[in-house]
Amino acid sequence: MIISRSPLRITLGGGGTDLPSYYERFGGFLIAAAIDKYVYITLHENFTPDLIVKYSRLERVAEAAKVEHPIIREAFAMLSMDGRGLEVSSMADIPAGTGLGSSGSFTVALLKALHSHKKNLVHPAELAAQACEIEIDHLKEPIGKQDQYIAAFGGITCFNFLSDGRVEAWPLKISEETRANLEDNLLLFFTGYSRSASAILKEQDQKSKQSDQAMIDNLHFVKDLGLKSQQALETGNLGEFARLMDAHWQHKKQRSGGMSNPKINEWYELAMANGALGGKLIGAGGGSFLIFYAGDKARLRHSLRQAGLKEVRFRFDFEGTKLLIS
Repeated sequence: MIISRSPLRITLGGGGTDLPSYYERFGGFLIAAAIDKYVYITLHENFTPDLIVKYSRLERVAEAAKVEHPIIREAFAMLSMDGRGLEVSSMADIPAGTGLGSSGSFTVALLKALHSHKKNLVHPAELAAQACEIEIDHLKEPIGKQDQYIAAFGGITCFNFLSDGRVEAWPLKISEETRANLEDNLLLFFTGYSRSASAILKEQDQKSKQSDQAMIDNLHFVKDLGLKSQQALETGNLGEFARLMDAHWQHKKQRSGGMSNPKINEWYELAMANGALGGKLIGAGGGSFLIFYAGDKARLRHSLRQAGLKEVRFRFDFEGTKLLIS
């Protein structure tokens, strides 16, 4: 049996500038952090001539080309595998559609397991690039590249998305003390809403392709916030980082009418009045998780729990996608 594991992620600055419609013209930059919530893929032989696939559905097919799940079908095709005699299943710590990059993590974990089955050694950058090729080039999803890359690399990582499609990755130069304070004071709350990232990102993608000036200016501003967030974190100025999170959220809401809703706005204001120094909605928007940098953790936790939100406690993951059993 092979078991692979990919971390989910939170974005710490610059989110949205990793879509090709933006970075191919202007270059993108963001900081992402992998967290200790995971997508797992298991792969083993089933001693039948069929391929069995288990996710939210069960599929049993004669060969991988007939699998309905598009990512699984394309991953087998990329590695020239027909899948016969194999069983693949997936599990996750957090449901899909909640803004933590589960689709990218799923794709990277699946590719890692398939490469292991073929006895291939593969670098995290290659793994991420293959996952992006599947989701963006083959399946034409209007998404960015950060989910695949942070899942593959792990850590708290800076990414430059270059206009020629290359991606530069390096660890954020953060002190141990600042990292510990960041980890201790970032609080994550589930709103209860889930959504399709593709549906929300499609509007941003189309406006960027149409050179909509308001959208381009918004993304320019967000990229600059990402660079300022890098400076704040690397100098240990977490108060400034929190302020930049709030500025990011105020501009992020302007990208699409579906980015937020009255209930999310109400929860955000409640948090800011009860111990949060800054925060934002994680992911493309429309629901999922709110994250806050807390000045008063106890007060913030109490107010949002009273409002009905569920906290998900986390730590950073510095291993990236790995094999647990091979």
